[in-house]
Amino acid sequence: MAKKAVATLRQSKDQGYAKVIKMQRSEKTGAYAFKEAIVPSSEVQNFFAKK
Repeated sequence: MAKKAVATLRQSKDQGYAKVIKMQRSEKTGAYAFKEAIVPSSEVQNFFAKK
């Protein structure tokens, strides 16, 4: 049987975390690339505001 890894982004009594995925377009090739990160819930808007 295959094992399944389960990760929790929530810790007890602490702030929650979110997995965010941002799509960016390469200036050289024009292709899209995806940037993934796990950030605190309060920092999600800052992650998307960065260029």
